[in-house]
Amino acid sequence: MNELAIGLSYGAATLLVMFTGMPIAFALGTVAVTFMYFFMPASSLDMVTQNVYEEMASITLLSIPLFIMKGAAIGKSRAGQDLYSAIHAWLHKVPGGLGIANVFACALFAAMAGSSPATCSAIGSAGIPEMRKRGYSPGFAAGIIAAGGTLGILLPPSIVMILYAVAAEQSLGRLFLAGIGPGVLLVALFSGYAVVRARKEYREALALFEQGGAKSAYLEQEHFTLAKKVEMLPRVLPFVLLLIGVMVALYGGYATPSETAGLGGMLALALIAVIYGLWRPRDVAPMLASTLRESTMLMLIIGMSLLYSYVMSSLHISQGAAQWIVGMQLSRWLLLAVILAMVIVLGFFLPPVSIILMTAPIILPPLKAAGFDLVWFGVVMTIVMEMGLIHPPVGLNIFVIKSIAPDIPLRDVIWGVLPFVALMFLAVLLMCVFPGIAVGLPNLVMGAK
Repeated sequence: MNELAIGLSYGAATLLVMFTGMPIAFALGTVAVTFMYFFMPASSLDMVTQNVYEEMASITLLSIPLFIMKGAAIGKSRAGQDLYSAIHAWLHKVPGGLGIANVFACALFAAMAGSSPATCSAIGSAGIPEMRKRGYSPGFAAGIIAAGGTLGILLPPSIVMILYAVAAEQSLGRLFLAGIGPGVLLVALFSGYAVVRARKEYREALALFEQGGAKSAYLEQEHFTLAKKVEMLPRVLPFVLLLIGVMVALYGGYATPSETAGLGGMLALALIAVIYGLWRPRDVAPMLASTLRESTMLMLIIGMSLLYSYVMSSLHISQGAAQWIVGMQLSRWLLLAVILAMVIVLGFFLPPVSIILMTAPIILPPLKAAGFDLVWFGVVMTIVMEMGLIHPPVGLNIFVIKSIAPDIPLRDVIWGVLPFVALMFLAVLLMCVFPGIAVGLPNLVMGAK
């Protein structure tokens, strides 16, 4: 078989195996080993474990389980709910302040935990009931939490950014810094939409009440005294200081990403022990078990994805695909649009981790040849993959929301997230017009490349 036939067979076999419902890691591993058996030297099968080990033997990947441990420690405690409550108390007088509080809480929690599902679960378990109790429509409440949760893969420390740094051979510190500007942009866009949507729902509730309908909770005024606001701060500030300290250690050059992750994980465990009294073995065990379970699952996916990419490269599938893309002689922006469209389609079926590791060998060489900054593209690709977390048929965050608010119809959740998908698309367009949104901060802090 020629390279084209092998490449098409490889892609078709991957889709076929995935549609059987087999877990992603096993699906990728099965396809890779099968093609190694039929199309590569027999000795290559003896090297499977060594290949996977060598591909994963990266000090950067060591930070992933440590960041997961930090997120588990914060997510399994009341830190998320306390963070949300404090922000709500300080923003309750702002129109749509409850929605904005949820966006801000998601952003801060995402920056501490680095996980989208964990952010959705921790903030949504408190935020969705509170918004619904105060009159927010179920779809809007679910949508703002699902969208806010996507910030977990954009704001540092981001596991997706770590994997992209490995796949693209880019500086992790520069990528982390590049995610901050777009993260702030998305927070601003989400908050602006929360204000507009909340005002619209308030006017509808007021019109209904004036016509003799029931009085919505939207129309109830809530008051927090200054003393009550200040009282909420001591439990929140230590975690914010932890976030700042970790960022200073990383970007100040005082610690490597792995050292920073380990330091953050240990400090998070220490803080929940001091603030919430969670220090006994029975308190810590669920956090460590969650860390072990999520890390094992993620590292298995990473290992099999890297093996999958290795086989693609060995069979010259990725090189052939890259040459074919270059041979199309598309303009640089049309090339970018085609690649991002492919990422969106893959997002229907695959998580961001697999998308990065499977597509990097194919898409990065043409983009580099076209003159795109790969750090900038990493941020753009991350935002596009964020869309995949909140659009069907996979939409991981949608199903996390369904698990914490099972009474909200799936249709309402989907309609609730669609405006946020549009806002993410707008953010991508703005970054194309103003690339400094992403690369300005890393160039300022670490110097231009």
